[in-house]
Amino acid sequence: MMLNGKQIKHLTLPLWKAPIKYIAVQKRAEQQLKESRENFRVLAETVPQLVWVKRPDGLYKYTNQRWRDYTGLMLEQVQSGRWPCLQFIHPDDQEGHRAHWQHALDTGDMFEHKARLRNGQTGEYRWFLTRAMPVRDEAGQIVKWFGTNTDIEDQVRIEEALRQSQERANALMNSNIIGITIIEGEQIVDANDTFLRMTGYTREDLRAGNMNWRHMTPSEYLDRTFEAHQELATQQSLTPFEKEYVCQDGSRLPVLVGAVVLPHQPRQAIAFVLDNSARKELEQRKDTFLSMASHELRNPLAALKLQTSLLHRQLARQGTLEQAPALSSMETQINTLIRLVEDLLDVSKIQAGKLGYRQERVDLDALLHEVADTMQQIKATHTIVVRGATSCSLVGDKDRLGQVFTNLLSNAIKYSPQAETVEVEMDTAEDVVSVRVRDHGLGIPREQCEKIFERFYRVTSPRQKGIAGLGMGLYIVAKIVKHHKGTITVDSEVGKGSTFTVAFPKRRAV
Repeated sequence: MMLNGKQIKHLTLPLWKAPIKYIAVQKRAEQQLKESRENFRVLAETVPQLVWVKRPDGLYKYTNQRWRDYTGLMLEQVQSGRWPCLQFIHPDDQEGHRAHWQHALDTGDMFEHKARLRNGQTGEYRWFLTRAMPVRDEAGQIVKWFGTNTDIEDQVRIEEALRQSQERANALMNSNIIGITIIEGEQIVDANDTFLRMTGYTREDLRAGNMNWRHMTPSEYLDRTFEAHQELATQQSLTPFEKEYVCQDGSRLPVLVGAVVLPHQPRQAIAFVLDNSARKELEQRKDTFLSMASHELRNPLAALKLQTSLLHRQLARQGTLEQAPALSSMETQINTLIRLVEDLLDVSKIQAGKLGYRQERVDLDALLHEVADTMQQIKATHTIVVRGATSCSLVGDKDRLGQVFTNLLSNAIKYSPQAETVEVEMDTAEDVVSVRVRDHGLGIPREQCEKIFERFYRVTSPRQKGIAGLGMGLYIVAKIVKHHKGTITVDSEVGKGSTFTVAFPKRRAV
């Protein structure tokens, strides 16, 4: 075989130079290994995880400072066996950790497991995600395990809160008591089974778009429903209100409805619907009873009033009236009973939509003076002052309007026992005529001012509990004012008195 010049030159290289070359290569390799180990150490000490390295048999070979600080253990303390790390794993998580780690050692698969690890300083457990990857040599043999523990406490808490929230939402959606709908515009785009059962609709009707709350609302409830949806649009929620739904079979279902806008779907709202038919039935029975009882009480009371009037005249002719002081008290109590019965009848008629009204021209100024004069004769304890007389007439029912101001004046006197005056003031503006009745008495807590116009509602303050009444007067007043297209409001401060303002639109005036 012939050799070229370079080959000959290589063969003639002095033998003493060969070890020097190999030593240089070895030194470079050692330097690279040292740099690689230093880079790993810097990386392991810098990352936020707990970092560790184990030998193929599962014994610890390295832990970073963050691992040692958290566990409170030194490397020597966990090199005695495969399972010393179990001592800082929550007892409930130890078996799962052991099983997953043994599986990884047996199969060479990646290890991954969530467990609560104890802080060696505080004793507090926090959730960590432990991962370990096998590192293999060129022959495919595992030479070590590289692992990390990542703190996932906040993530686990968020997931748990989300899970609980989802469970509550599912429980609510699956409730057999509360109907739930998802509304977009006028369309009901989703509903739970309870709402479908309540209204008689099916999932097919829902998917076909046949459920529209406007079409399902009787005409007499449309205005109130539109007001509620306007409130929902502006305030992102609506105060629960009563209405009815027209069911699939044409029947009506009384309900109580509340809703809130979905925060991540601003075009949609979730509505909660309670079947109100049982309560309505009870109310109907109560109203029927009150109506029957009131009618039954009218006749004996009328007879009793007639008899006391006859007795009053007879004693007056005989000149012995002053010798029967109890008669005057009896007449007062009979009149009180008659007013209560009349109020009960009015409430029953209002609930049934049968309270009658006449249409006539009413001189509001003359009516106020007439009512004030009558009340002044009956209630001599207070001086009734009328101000702001002006010529103004309304089209309405004189007796019912007189009932409004009689009730307001009676209340003003009753709830200001220590005051001396009650004031009535009327004024007109461009669009409205207003009447204010002001007292200087007990006042009404602010949070109860809206409730006093509800049927049978009584203010619950200790000083007012002892004042007689059934909570019907202001309810009747509010209904009469509303029938005349007016409004009634109250401005009150506890201990300083109340001002009730009744306002009628000028378009009702003539």
